[in-house]
Amino acid sequence: MRADEQSQVIALWQACDLTRPWNDPAADIALARGRASSDILLAREGGEVIATIMVGEDGHRAWVYYLAVAPARRRQGIARTAMAAAEDWAKARGMPKMHLMVRLENTAVIAFYESLGYEDGACVMMQKWLDAKGAALYRAGAKQGA
Repeated sequence: MRADEQSQVIALWQACDLTRPWNDPAADIALARGRASSDILLAREGGEVIATIMVGEDGHRAWVYYLAVAPARRRQGIARTAMAAAEDWAKARGMPKMHLMVRLENTAVIAFYESLGYEDGACVMMQKWLDAKGAALYRAGAKQGA
């Protein structure tokens, strides 16, 4: 991802309903672009960003975030190609497995990942907010069903 593509990337994430008030997409982009352990990979067509995937590794496993495909370009294999690129990125760094999180109500996306061989890791994801502003936004969103 190039710096001049940030507004396109954020617009795509918003169009794909991936953003939440407690996760500032610009801050997420800055974190990913500012570290050697993460990247944001893009698919472009005619100068337009049509897909994204954020990938990173923590020294033990790789993670995927923000897989987004422009709504008009879905069902064309772009998401599968993006996941393959993310897996290649992780393999090149010696990561033995890839992790991702999907909201429980997003059954279509869960089915997509299952079709790629991903399975429930039989884990509970827990969190603790270290940022008071993020915690307040999260709690407000949770009350609204976001």
